[in-house]
Amino acid sequence: MTYCIAASIDEGLILVSDSRTNAGIDNVSTHGKMHAFKTNDDRKIVLLCAGNLATTQAVLEQLHRDKIKNAGVNLNNVECLSEAAAYLGHVSVEKQKQHINPEGQSAFNPSASFILAGQIGDEPHGAFMVYAEGNSITSSANTPFLQIGESKYGKPILDRFLKLGTPIDEAARCCLVSMDSTIRSNASVGPPVEMLMYRKNSFSFDEYYCFDDDDDYLLQLRRSWENKLREAIAALPGLNKQASKAMRVDL
Repeated sequence: MTYCIAASIDEGLILVSDSRTNAGIDNVSTHGKMHAFKTNDDRKIVLLCAGNLATTQAVLEQLHRDKIKNAGVNLNNVECLSEAAAYLGHVSVEKQKQHINPEGQSAFNPSASFILAGQIGDEPHGAFMVYAEGNSITSSANTPFLQIGESKYGKPILDRFLKLGTPIDEAARCCLVSMDSTIRSNASVGPPVEMLMYRKNSFSFDEYYCFDDDDDYLLQLRRSWENKLREAIAALPGLNKQASKAMRVDL
Protein backbone atom coordinates (compact mmCIF):
# COMPACT_ATOMS: atom_id res chain seq x y z
CA MET A 1 0.00 0.00 0.00
CA THR A 2 1.05 3.61 -0.38
CA TYR A 3 -0.20 7.13 0.19
CA CYS A 4 0.32 10.12 -2.10
CA ILE A 5 -1.07 13.66 -1.94
CA ALA A 6 -1.15 16.45 -4.52
CA ALA A 7 -2.42 19.86 -3.41
CA SER A 8 -3.03 22.44 -6.13
CA ILE A 9 -3.49 25.87 -4.54
CA ASP A 10 -3.18 29.45 -5.74
CA GLU A 11 0.54 29.70 -5.00
CA GLY A 12 1.51 26.39 -6.57
CA LEU A 13 1.70 22.66 -5.89
CA ILE A 14 2.60 20.48 -2.92
CA LEU A 15 3.32 16.82 -3.67
CA VAL A 16 3.92 14.29 -0.88
CA SER A 17 4.47 10.52 -1.06
CA ASP A 18 5.63 7.68 1.15
CA SER A 19 8.12 5.01 0.08
CA ARG A 20 6.86 1.71 1.47
CA THR A 21 6.07 -1.29 -0.71
CA ASN A 22 4.42 -4.39 0.68
CA ALA A 23 4.26 -7.82 -0.92
CA GLY A 24 3.24 -9.60 2.27
CA ILE A 25 3.96 -9.24 5.96
CA ASP A 26 7.45 -10.70 5.53
CA ASN A 27 8.39 -8.73 2.39
CA VAL A 28 8.33 -5.01 3.17
CA SER A 29 10.75 -2.68 1.40
CA THR A 30 11.07 0.93 0.28
CA HIS A 31 10.61 2.31 -3.20
CA GLY A 32 10.11 5.94 -4.23
CA LYS A 33 6.64 6.84 -5.52
CA MET A 34 7.54 10.35 -6.75
CA HIS A 35 9.12 10.72 -10.20
CA ALA A 36 10.14 14.04 -11.78
CA PHE A 37 10.72 14.04 -15.53
CA LYS A 38 13.49 15.86 -17.35
CA THR A 39 11.57 17.75 -20.02
CA ASN A 40 11.81 20.84 -22.20
CA ASP A 41 12.36 24.14 -20.40
CA ASP A 42 8.75 25.26 -20.97
CA ARG A 43 7.31 22.57 -18.69
CA LYS A 44 7.70 20.72 -15.40
CA ILE A 45 5.95 17.38 -14.87
CA VAL A 46 6.04 15.00 -11.91
CA LEU A 47 4.27 11.69 -11.33
CA LEU A 48 3.05 10.04 -8.13
CA CYS A 49 2.31 6.30 -8.30
CA ALA A 50 0.24 3.78 -6.36
CA GLY A 51 -0.76 0.21 -7.03
CA ASN A 52 1.07 -2.67 -8.66
CA LEU A 53 4.78 -1.87 -8.70
CA ALA A 54 5.48 -3.82 -11.89
CA THR A 55 2.80 -1.83 -13.72
CA THR A 56 4.00 1.54 -12.44
CA GLN A 57 7.60 0.72 -13.42
CA ALA A 58 6.50 -0.38 -16.89
CA VAL A 59 4.48 2.83 -17.34
CA LEU A 60 7.40 5.01 -16.22
CA GLU A 61 9.77 3.20 -18.57
CA GLN A 62 7.36 3.72 -21.48
CA LEU A 63 6.99 7.43 -20.74
CA HIS A 64 10.77 7.85 -20.67
CA ARG A 65 11.22 5.83 -23.87
CA ASP A 66 8.56 7.80 -25.75
CA LYS A 67 10.22 11.05 -24.68
CA ILE A 68 13.70 9.94 -25.73
CA LYS A 69 12.46 8.65 -29.10
CA ASN A 70 10.29 11.76 -29.61
CA ALA A 71 7.17 9.66 -30.18
CA GLY A 72 4.10 11.23 -31.76
CA VAL A 73 2.71 11.85 -28.26
CA ASN A 74 5.12 12.28 -25.36
CA LEU A 75 5.63 14.50 -22.34
CA ASN A 76 7.69 16.99 -24.37
CA ASN A 77 5.03 17.72 -26.98
CA VAL A 78 1.67 17.54 -25.16
CA GLU A 79 0.13 21.00 -25.04
CA CYS A 80 -1.54 20.86 -21.61
CA LEU A 81 -1.72 18.75 -18.47
CA SER A 82 -5.08 17.24 -19.41
CA GLU A 83 -3.54 15.91 -22.63
CA ALA A 84 -0.64 14.51 -20.62
CA ALA A 85 -3.11 12.80 -18.27
CA ALA A 86 -4.97 11.23 -21.20
CA TYR A 87 -1.68 9.97 -22.64
CA LEU A 88 -0.66 8.54 -19.27
CA GLY A 89 -4.03 6.82 -18.90
CA HIS A 90 -3.65 5.16 -22.31
CA VAL A 91 -0.15 3.88 -21.51
CA SER A 92 -1.30 2.56 -18.12
CA VAL A 93 -4.24 0.64 -19.58
CA GLU A 94 -2.03 -0.92 -22.27
CA LYS A 95 0.51 -2.09 -19.70
CA GLN A 96 -2.23 -3.62 -17.53
CA LYS A 97 -3.66 -5.48 -20.53
CA GLN A 98 -0.38 -7.35 -20.97
CA HIS A 99 -1.11 -9.29 -17.77
CA ILE A 100 -4.70 -10.24 -18.62
CA ASN A 101 -5.49 -13.41 -20.57
CA PRO A 102 -8.15 -13.68 -23.31
CA GLU A 103 -10.71 -14.68 -20.67
CA GLY A 104 -10.15 -11.35 -18.92
CA GLN A 105 -8.34 -12.91 -15.96
CA SER A 106 -4.95 -12.38 -14.35
CA ALA A 107 -2.95 -14.26 -11.72
CA PHE A 108 -2.56 -10.96 -9.85
CA ASN A 109 -4.08 -7.49 -9.77
CA PRO A 110 -2.08 -5.34 -12.23
CA SER A 111 -4.00 -2.12 -11.60
CA ALA A 112 -2.24 1.14 -10.80
CA SER A 113 -3.28 4.74 -10.26
CA PHE A 114 -1.33 7.94 -10.73
CA ILE A 115 -1.28 11.64 -9.98
CA LEU A 116 0.23 13.77 -12.73
CA ALA A 117 1.09 17.33 -11.70
CA GLY A 118 3.07 20.31 -12.92
CA GLN A 119 2.82 23.16 -15.41
CA ILE A 120 3.12 23.44 -19.18
CA GLY A 121 3.85 26.76 -20.91
CA ASP A 122 1.33 29.50 -20.27
CA GLU A 123 -1.23 27.02 -18.96
CA PRO A 124 -1.97 27.19 -15.21
CA HIS A 125 -0.32 24.68 -12.89
CA GLY A 126 -2.49 21.77 -11.79
CA ALA A 127 -2.83 18.10 -10.90
CA PHE A 128 -4.78 15.18 -12.39
CA MET A 129 -5.58 11.82 -10.83
CA VAL A 130 -5.49 9.02 -13.41
CA TYR A 131 -7.52 5.95 -12.48
CA ALA A 132 -6.59 2.37 -13.34
CA GLU A 133 -9.27 2.47 -16.07
CA GLY A 134 -7.40 5.31 -17.80
CA ASN A 135 -9.83 8.15 -17.13
CA SER A 136 -8.84 11.12 -14.99
CA ILE A 137 -10.14 13.93 -12.78
CA THR A 138 -8.59 17.15 -11.55
CA SER A 139 -8.82 19.05 -8.28
CA SER A 140 -11.42 21.77 -7.71
CA ALA A 141 -11.92 25.00 -5.78
CA ASN A 142 -13.86 23.15 -3.08
CA THR A 143 -11.41 20.24 -2.90
CA PRO A 144 -7.97 21.51 -3.98
CA PHE A 145 -6.21 18.20 -3.40
CA LEU A 146 -6.01 14.68 -4.81
CA GLN A 147 -5.08 11.43 -3.05
CA ILE A 148 -4.16 7.94 -4.18
CA GLY A 149 -3.50 4.85 -2.10
CA GLU A 150 -4.40 4.67 1.59
CA SER A 151 -6.24 8.00 1.74
CA LYS A 152 -8.79 7.74 4.55
CA TYR A 153 -6.55 8.43 7.56
CA GLY A 154 -5.03 11.59 6.15
CA LYS A 155 -8.13 13.08 4.52
CA PRO A 156 -9.82 14.77 7.53
CA ILE A 157 -7.10 17.38 8.06
CA LEU A 158 -7.00 18.17 4.34
CA ASP A 159 -10.79 18.60 4.28
CA ARG A 160 -10.74 20.97 7.26
CA PHE A 161 -7.72 23.15 6.54
CA LEU A 162 -6.63 23.06 2.91
CA LYS A 163 -8.10 25.83 0.73
CA LEU A 164 -7.10 27.44 -2.57
CA GLY A 165 -5.87 30.51 -0.71
CA THR A 166 -3.86 28.61 1.91
CA PRO A 167 -0.23 29.88 1.89
CA ILE A 168 2.01 27.29 0.27
CA ASP A 169 4.28 26.81 3.30
CA GLU A 170 1.26 26.25 5.55
CA ALA A 171 -0.27 23.88 2.99
CA ALA A 172 2.99 21.90 2.95
CA ARG A 173 2.84 21.43 6.72
CA CYS A 174 -0.79 20.37 6.43
CA CYS A 175 0.12 17.71 3.85
CA LEU A 176 2.97 16.44 6.01
CA VAL A 177 0.63 16.07 9.00
CA SER A 178 -1.78 14.19 6.73
CA MET A 179 1.03 11.83 5.76
CA ASP A 180 2.22 11.41 9.36
CA SER A 181 -1.34 10.64 10.52
CA THR A 182 -1.56 7.91 7.89
CA ILE A 183 1.81 6.43 8.88
CA ARG A 184 0.63 6.40 12.50
CA SER A 185 -2.57 4.49 11.67
CA ASN A 186 -1.46 2.17 8.85
CA ALA A 187 1.65 0.03 8.97
CA SER A 188 1.65 -0.39 5.18
CA VAL A 189 2.53 3.30 4.71
CA GLY A 190 5.98 4.41 5.80
CA PRO A 191 9.05 6.59 5.33
CA PRO A 192 11.11 7.93 3.74
CA VAL A 193 8.58 10.68 3.01
CA GLU A 194 9.22 12.77 -0.11
CA MET A 195 7.83 16.27 -0.55
CA LEU A 196 8.09 18.62 -3.51
CA MET A 197 6.91 22.24 -3.40
CA TYR A 198 6.39 23.87 -6.81
CA ARG A 199 5.74 27.62 -6.92
CA LYS A 200 3.63 28.60 -9.92
CA ASN A 201 5.44 29.86 -13.01
CA SER A 202 8.85 29.04 -11.48
CA PHE A 203 9.50 26.02 -13.73
CA SER A 204 11.79 24.78 -10.99
CA PHE A 205 11.81 21.70 -8.76
CA ASP A 206 14.37 23.12 -6.33
CA GLU A 207 12.25 22.74 -3.18
CA TYR A 208 12.51 18.99 -2.70
CA TYR A 209 12.68 17.30 0.71
CA CYS A 210 13.14 13.70 1.84
CA PHE A 211 12.37 12.84 5.47
CA ASP A 212 13.49 9.60 7.12
CA ASP A 213 11.56 8.31 10.12
CA ASP A 214 14.12 9.79 12.53
CA ASP A 215 14.34 13.16 10.77
CA ASP A 216 14.48 15.96 13.37
CA TYR A 217 11.93 18.15 11.60
CA LEU A 218 9.44 15.31 11.10
CA LEU A 219 9.74 14.31 14.76
CA GLN A 220 9.24 17.93 15.84
CA LEU A 221 6.19 18.27 13.60
CA ARG A 222 4.72 15.03 14.97
CA ARG A 223 5.22 16.03 18.62
CA SER A 224 3.86 19.53 18.07
CA TRP A 225 0.75 18.23 16.29
CA GLU A 226 0.02 15.66 19.00
CA ASN A 227 0.49 18.22 21.79
CA LYS A 228 -1.79 20.75 20.10
CA LEU A 229 -4.45 18.07 19.58
CA ARG A 230 -4.37 17.17 23.26
CA GLU A 231 -4.69 20.84 24.19
CA ALA A 232 -7.62 21.26 21.78
CA ILE A 233 -9.46 18.22 23.18
CA ALA A 234 -8.93 19.44 26.74
CA ALA A 235 -10.29 22.88 25.80
CA LEU A 236 -13.51 21.58 24.22
CA PRO A 237 -16.79 22.55 25.96
CA GLY A 238 -17.82 20.13 28.68
CA LEU A 239 -20.94 18.01 28.41
CA ASN A 240 -24.17 19.67 29.50
CA LYS A 241 -25.29 17.29 32.21
CA GLN A 242 -28.66 19.08 32.56
CA ALA A 243 -29.45 18.02 29.00
CA SER A 244 -28.78 14.34 29.68
CA LYS A 245 -31.66 11.88 29.58
CA ALA A 246 -32.20 8.41 30.96
CA MET A 247 -30.96 5.73 28.61
CA ARG A 248 -33.60 3.45 27.16
CA VAL A 249 -32.94 -0.17 28.01
CA ASP A 250 -34.15 -2.84 25.64
CA LEU A 251 -34.89 -6.20 27.23
